[in-house]
Formats: sequence, structure tokens, C-alpha cells
Amino acid sequence: MTRWEQWLDLLANKPMWLMFVLAFVVGGAICLIGQILIDVARLTPAHAMTTLVVAGVALDALNWYEPLIDFAGAGATVPITSFGNALFHGAMSEYHRDGWIGLLTGIFEVTSAGISCAIVFSFLAALLIRPVKN
Repeated sequence: MTRWEQWLDLLANKPMWLMFVLAFVVGGAICLIGQILIDVARLTPAHAMTTLVVAGVALDALNWYEPLIDFAGAGATVPITSFGNALFHGAMSEYHRDGWIGLLTGIFEVTSAGISCAIVFSFLAALLIRPVKN
């Protein structure tokens, strides 16, 4: 067994504490990149978020995001880059199944639950929380 195969075997059967550490480090690194985009590059939060979503799309297009998920688990699936991964992954899987129309339908099929939850919880928050007037 080569050294690379040993490393892959360790990652496949990693102990729970290592899963937590990897998720923390990778998720923190993604969030750090977003914060650097806001603080150093002076992007607005919306532009930084869009940049991270597009980065998730690019990483999935290069077939690098799935190995990142295998490596970091929740550290790669929770941040906003995972939304870009889901958009691209859904669009391409539907494209292979339904052709060009699948590019449009695949985006909504895979991400509809997350988008629906965001809309419902935003509506509930707007009903329950009143803004403070200065």
C-alpha cells in the first residue's frame, strides 16, 4: 500500500475528533476568505457572498468540491460555497438527464428546500421582530 493510499484509508476511517477538527479548520478557512473579501478587498457582504457561491461552482466544475466534502464533511457542506456546489451539481445532473432544459430545472430541484426555508424563516422573522427606530 502506497503512502497516498494509507492517507486515503485514514481519512475514510477517521475518528470523530478528527472529523470535528477538519470541519472546523476547513469551514473556518472558507469563512476567513469571506471576511478577507469584506475587510481587505472592501467588497460588500452581498458581493463577498456571491463570490463564494461562484467559487463553489468553479470548484465543483473542476471536480474539486466533492473531495473537499469527503475530506472536511460539514466544514465544506455548511458554508455558502456548498450552495454553489449544489447549484452546479443539480444543473449538470439534470442536463445529462433532460438536456438543455435540465440546466434550468436542475438548479431549482436540488436547492428548492434551502431556498424555501430561507423564504419562510425570513417571513417569520419579519413578523416576530420589529425594527428599532432611531
